[in-house]
Amino acid sequence: MEEFNEWISYRKNLINKELELFLEKKNNFQSVIYDAINYSVFAGGKRIRPILTLASYELFDYDILIPMPFACAVEMIHTYSLIHDDLPAMDDDDFRRGKPSCHKKFGEDIAILAGDALLNKSFEIIFNINNDINISPEKIIEAGRVLSYASGSEGMVGGQIVDLHHNKNNLEILEYMHLHKTGALINASCKIGGILGGADDDELGHLDEFSKNLGLAFQVKDDILDVEGKNEEIGKPTGSDVENKKLTYVTLLGVEKAKKLEKELTEKSISSLDYFGGKGDCLEKLAHTLLHRKN
Repeated sequence: MEEFNEWISYRKNLINKELELFLEKKNNFQSVIYDAINYSVFAGGKRIRPILTLASYELFDYDILIPMPFACAVEMIHTYSLIHDDLPAMDDDDFRRGKPSCHKKFGEDIAILAGDALLNKSFEIIFNINNDINISPEKIIEAGRVLSYASGSEGMVGGQIVDLHHNKNNLEILEYMHLHKTGALINASCKIGGILGGADDDELGHLDEFSKNLGLAFQVKDDILDVEGKNEEIGKPTGSDVENKKLTYVTLLGVEKAKKLEKELTEKSISSLDYFGGKGDCLEKLAHTLLHRKN
């Protein structure tokens, strides 16, 4: 397990260094936007999604600098979604990762613009991939298509719409919402790694199945942590979902059934990796790590 923790730590540190390069602050009239962006991106995220991109790529090739621009783009889109989710018009959360939310620190106007800037920056990075990286334009376009789709009305945005405007008092609608709001970017992270690595249709199909079940398991765990987690570990007050009368897997199923569902989804995701043999070991360990996480 220590070796795997080092595997994660190495990739997380590399991702952070690359993000710092992409998000270098500028001393110009709009410098406050760089302050807000860096405040949110470097607030202590686990980098799960970009690590999934790198790990999925590593099923097919070893040079993780090749998918790194996409891994950073994924994290920027994830951070943008968190900034906007925390806004008063959305989930209205005052804390994120143990710190005041972006809108509490910089105001709603700057928080909205910081999210917008991160979304656009992610695609700026992709379009600026140069010939120094050995990757075909066709793969860049296809991976970019997957990322844009997962970020839009049929992905994260669509899931947020369902969260805001639909009665989710049944498992089918709740699952649909989280497959889009939470799961879409996790799914895209893995598929992008596969596309850039040269995966064929069958291989992409198994990555798709793995990441969809993992995304749902990830959300079920979040719902459990809102009830059983500790404030200092999850970075925001526990019990907020119940206080805000939000429907979750826990409020719909109860804690024990939610834990059972999370385990079943994790096992389903891991079984999809059998297709890759021993090459899928790191993704399997990552799925187990998410199952037992405390934040």
